Amino acid sequence: MDKRMIAIIITVVAIPLCACPGLFSLFMGGMFALVSFIPGADIDVFGSTDAQSALTFGIGGLCLGVVLVLIAAAVVFMAWRRTGDTAAQ
Repeated sequence: MDKRMIAIIITVVAIPLCACPGLFSLFMGGMFALVSFIPGADIDVFGSTDAQSALTFGIGGLCLGVVLVLIAAAVVFMAWRRTGDTAAQ
């Protein structure tokens, strides 16, 4: 297999395994963090009705999402970057 085919396979594997869960985690973390600031909101985070637990869960989700999206971006960048001298090609 040539380098281009390997880069395509790495991209196809990295997107569903890292980028999609990362974007979902960013969305859910942001939603939980915002809901924690709404007065009178019906909050239920794993059985807890405390707004602080929703905020903690939301910030954790945001951090995890950022890490997963950065991992996916780094993997795809490393797979598609050109190595060596471009003038020799």
